[in-house]
Amino acid sequence: MGEFSVVHWLIVLAIVMIFFGGRRIPEVMKGLGEGIRSFKEGMSGNPPAPTVPPQQTPPPVVPLPTEKK
Repeated sequence: MGEFSVVHWLIVLAIVMIFFGGRRIPEVMKGLGEGIRSFKEGMSGNPPAPTVPPQQTPPPVVPLPTEKK
């Protein structure tokens, strides 16, 4: 009685798809993963190292050809 079968998991998956839709599920899973990571870091007592995003260089500017009349 306490076990989930494949049919139960398919029903749960269908309900999740109905409520959240296909586009929203990756956002929800990302938030869940970040929450779990934050919880583990909090339990270990080690503060996370600050991360610096890599700097991106802007693409080179290409001049547009001028029209001559």
